[in-house]
Amino acid sequence: MKNFLMVTGLLLLPVLLWSQEFPKIDEAVRINQLKPREGKVRMVLDTDTYNEVDDQFALAYALLSADRVSVEAVYAAPYFNDRSTGPGDGMEKSYEEILRLFKLLKKPSDGLVFRGSTDYLKDVKQPIRSEAALDLVQKAMKSSPDDPLYVVTIGCITNVASALLIEPQIIKNIVIVWLGGNTLDWPTQREFNMGQDLIASQVVLNSGAPLVITPCMGVVSHFRTTIPELGYYLKGKNELSDYLYETVVGYNSKKVEAWSKEIWDVVAVAWVINPSWVPTNLVHSPILTDQATYSVNHSRHFIRMASFLDRDAIFRDLFAKLTK
Repeated sequence: MKNFLMVTGLLLLPVLLWSQEFPKIDEAVRINQLKPREGKVRMVLDTDTYNEVDDQFALAYALLSADRVSVEAVYAAPYFNDRSTGPGDGMEKSYEEILRLFKLLKKPSDGLVFRGSTDYLKDVKQPIRSEAALDLVQKAMKSSPDDPLYVVTIGCITNVASALLIEPQIIKNIVIVWLGGNTLDWPTQREFNMGQDLIASQVVLNSGAPLVITPCMGVVSHFRTTIPELGYYLKGKNELSDYLYETVVGYNSKKVEAWSKEIWDVVAVAWVINPSWVPTNLVHSPILTDQATYSVNHSRHFIRMASFLDRDAIFRDLFAKLTK
């Protein structure tokens, strides 16, 4: 069913009318949940790991930051591009890549890695009950507002949206950190993570769950590196760093000069590790239309959205941990 948003007598773009009711969180409570926390936090990582190379960096970064985060699960997210034959194939390849990275890191993966959705969300009345979504529900229900579970998602957000629809009560016990969409003033939100599953993205933005967004174009788009830089800091240091280096080199097989590679997904993990490296502002949760644009309603609940990043500080910490 569609509903049309009317503002000053003008018919604007359609937005989905939700059948699912989410618990109401007091705005002061939600704002408090969105404050960066001191000490070690618990997190799960939802990632389309084989889609690109930045997810591999982000996963390794999280697993190597045990002083700051405890990674309780890793979920394989669906994706569809030239590195897969469809969302399900993308999810399965990501699942295998997650296991490969655990092996490179010489860390046990038993009971930590879960397959996610094989398709995108088609109907809010029919959430996809994947291993990942059900595990997230279970872990979130065992959490509390005083000890929330950080749900760091760096891919298509289908798994997380499905979990919210399966058990809406979990919004009280989680903080979602998502690398998705673009800045509020960007003309379109048809960015890869957000654009693959607009319904799932709308569910998350409309749910009222405490949410931190690191937007791609306009902020995270500045987080790039080059082959010479990676060669200097990573090449020859260990098996993992060589794997990451060679993967990036493969993206410049035509030897394009003055070339740099985005390593965007690291930024969402970096916010959890040290929020001062990724400053955020409180903004009203935007309305994501079916045309993948943002509309603004200042009566909506607050979320946090990144406005800047300290590129050098993040890379310094990342390189140090990858080569320790």
